[in-house]
Amino acid sequence: MSDQEGAVPGSRRRLTTRETAELLGVKPETVYAYVSRGQLTSRREPGSRGSTFDPHQVEALARRNRRENGTPAGWATDLSVHTRLTLIEDDRYYYRGVDAADLARRHSYEEVAEWLWTGRLCPGAAFTAPEESAAAARHAAGSLPEHAGSTDRLRVAAVAAAAADPLRFDLSPDAVLGTARILVPTLVAALPVLGADTTGQGPIAHRLWARLTDREPDEASLTALDTALALLADHDLAASTLAVRVAASARAHVYAAVSAGLGVIEGPLHGAAGGLAHRLILQVLNRGTAGPVVAGELREGRRIPGLGHRLYRGEDPRARVLFELLEEIPHAAPALAAARDIAATAARHTPLHPNVDLALAVLTASSGMASAACETIFAVARTAGWIAHALEEYGEPPLRMRPSGRYTGPRPPRPLPRA
Repeated sequence: MSDQEGAVPGSRRRLTTRETAELLGVKPETVYAYVSRGQLTSRREPGSRGSTFDPHQVEALARRNRRENGTPAGWATDLSVHTRLTLIEDDRYYYRGVDAADLARRHSYEEVAEWLWTGRLCPGAAFTAPEESAAAARHAAGSLPEHAGSTDRLRVAAVAAAAADPLRFDLSPDAVLGTARILVPTLVAALPVLGADTTGQGPIAHRLWARLTDREPDEASLTALDTALALLADHDLAASTLAVRVAASARAHVYAAVSAGLGVIEGPLHGAAGGLAHRLILQVLNRGTAGPVVAGELREGRRIPGLGHRLYRGEDPRARVLFELLEEIPHAAPALAAARDIAATAARHTPLHPNVDLALAVLTASSGMASAACETIFAVARTAGWIAHALEEYGEPPLRMRPSGRYTGPRPPRPLPRA
C-alpha cells in the first residue's frame, strides 16, 4: 500500500468531497451517488460551501468496495446496479412494483413498455415508425444473404435506423423516449412479411405475427403473442441487459445499446433457448411420445430445453400465464400436450418446472412458425426492457462499469519474443 492508499487523517477532521473522491478512487459525482443510496452521510459545516464526510465512514466504504470488487485500492469501481425496473422474488416478478404477470394479462405490450420507460400507464399506446427509418431498416436487412437469421436482420436494422437518425446522440430522456417509440416498430418492419400485412400499422403483436407465419391469426392467438411480448419485456439483469447497461454506461446511443443486447441473445443459453424447446416439441409430436426424445437428450448429456429456471424454485410465472392462454386455442392442443408430456417425463429424473421457453415454443410450434420465431419474439419483446435500462443508466455516472482484470499471465519484465 502506498502512503496515500487508504490513508485517513489522524484527527477527526471531516473530509471534503474532493478528498473523499480521491480516497474512494471515484469522481466527485459518484460520491453524491453514494449519498443518495445511503452509503455515505454528508454534512454542511458552518461557513462551508461544500459537503463534508466522516473519514471513518469513508474508509469503511473504501474497504468494502475493495473487498466486494476485488480491485486494488484507488481503483474502486461501483459495479452494483441500482434499478427501479424489475424485482424477482418468491417465484414472482414485478415491473416497477406491479405484478408483471397481472400487468401483461391486462395490458398490451405497448402499454407495458410505456410503464417500464416512464412509470406511467398510457392506455391505447401505439408505436409508429417513420417511413424513412423503416425503409432504411428494410433495405439494410434485405441486403443480407438469404440464409441470414432474424436476429441478424434485427441487428442490421438497428444500425441502419441509427444511421438514418441524425439526432441519435441526444441522450436526454425525452429524446430517448422518442427513439424508443420509433425503434421497436422499425425493427419489426425490417423483417420479411410472410402473411397478410398490407398497412404495416396496428399493434406490434399484429405486425409481428405477419412476419412469423403465413397463417391467418385468430384473436386468441394474437392475444397470446401480445401477452408473451409483455411477459418477456424485462427480467432484471439478464446477460443481454447487462451488455446494454455497459454500452449505455459508455454513453452509446440507444440504437447501439440495443445492438449490444441483440448481439448477446443469440447464445443458446439465452435468447435461442426457446428455439431448442420448439424443436423438442416437434420431435415429440413426430414420435408421438416424449419418452425416447427426453432419453435422447439425457443420453447426449444435454439439459432438457424449456425446463427449470435459476431464478425460480417453483413455477415460472411467465409460463403459467402463457399456458393458460394457450389452453383457449384449439389448434394449440397437440403441442400443449407434447409440452406436458415432456415435463412429466423429465420429472421422473429431476423435479423441474416448465419455463417460459417451453410455453413460447408451444405458441410458435402450433402456429406454423419456424423455431427461430422464439428468438425473434424474445428480441422484439426485450427491446422495451433494454431501452428502459439504458434510460436508467444514462442517469448514472458514466463509465462506472469498468472492472479491473485479475492478471494471471507471466510476470514482467520478459525479454522481447524472437521470431
